Amino acid sequence: MTATARPADRRSRAVPSPAAVDRIMRTLAREIDGMELPAMEKISGEHAEDPFRILIGTLLSARTQDATTHEASNRLFRVAKTPKTMAGLRVKQIEKLIYPVGFYRNKAKFVRATARALVDRFEGRVPATLEELVTLPGVGRKTANLVLIIGFQSQKNICVDTHVHRISNRLGWVRTEDPESTERALYEAVDARWWPYLNLYLVTWGQNVCRPIYPRCDACALAADCPRIGVSRTARGKTNTASVRG
Repeated sequence: MTATARPADRRSRAVPSPAAVDRIMRTLAREIDGMELPAMEKISGEHAEDPFRILIGTLLSARTQDATTHEASNRLFRVAKTPKTMAGLRVKQIEKLIYPVGFYRNKAKFVRATARALVDRFEGRVPATLEELVTLPGVGRKTANLVLIIGFQSQKNICVDTHVHRISNRLGWVRTEDPESTERALYEAVDARWWPYLNLYLVTWGQNVCRPIYPRCDACALAADCPRIGVSRTARGKTNTASVRG
């Protein structure tokens, strides 16, 4: 039903201990409980994992704070709930509904064009394969994989965004320069049972603890297993775990 990436090349291969990966993933499953979830998880929970809502929400989410994505998605779907009705909106209408998401003018064009493509090419349904999803306007591998994982409950895909790319390199699971290379490498580095959860766990951890700048290493439950590859400066002083959880 779904497709994974090509095998990783040797430069991107790391050899993490399966036991260490398992321990880290189990720890993250416990630690993210009570933390603020990514916007797409909220949208999924509120709308019964509707692939169309997941697709459009993910298109809106790039370079946009989760709260803004969530609010913009809700405004848009109150007006247009199906590909057909969304394709019938004017681009200016969509711009007004999704503002202030990042690059809202370009995203409005992609949203309308994607809705139109679903109507014209897929009988108003979101396709359930990566190969078909990436033919839609504005849809890349990250968006396609997330739609497959959340919208279609795929167990065979890994969604890699900047958080997943950063943290998997910091942990030493992969040695990669870009998210697509990271995706390919993670299929080999991580047991398949964890693939659908990597994005949720690492994005949540990346937003709360393992931040891009000044990660909260003193408050990190993964400290014993993390070599901190590429980390030169961390947040000063101890951070209370309860405050990290919000």
